[in-house]
Amino acid sequence: MKQTALSFLSAILLSAAASYASDEKLVTCSSAIKLTHIESGSKYYLLSDDRQLQSGSGQQLVTAVENNRTPDGLWQIREAHDSPVCDAGTPIRCGDVIRLMHVGTGRNLHTHGIKSPLSNQHEVTGFGSGQGEGDSGDNWTVVCESGGDFCKGERDWGRG
Repeated sequence: MKQTALSFLSAILLSAAASYASDEKLVTCSSAIKLTHIESGSKYYLLSDDRQLQSGSGQQLVTAVENNRTPDGLWQIREAHDSPVCDAGTPIRCGDVIRLMHVGTGRNLHTHGIKSPLSNQHEVTGFGSGQGEGDSGDNWTVVCESGGDFCKGERDWGRG
């Protein structure tokens, strides 16, 4: 189900406000990042706020906008649901399963079997208690576009 979630997200790369390690710009646990849509030339950024969808699941709205300066577009990298805590500064490896928690609301980027009324594909929402808690629908697999073992900054991540 994750691999087919909302075609928009299938073309997402992460621009990271990442930590530095070993003189390389690595994406790490607890990094605050922005998600950008590469098929639009990175023109659109994924954001969320405390508004709820008026149809489908009724969960927190997640959408894309051109404004890259809004704090509503920051997502924190966390450990996968039901996984050990990921210590801040630990580099994220290609193939890792992570959660992306919205910095402003504490809800996780989430998908499930409910169809989006706009795309007729899987709805993508913000989900959880507001403290980073949620379920396995919050898990995302890191796919590195440029290969290697570790995720680096901008243009090195893809949605798996």
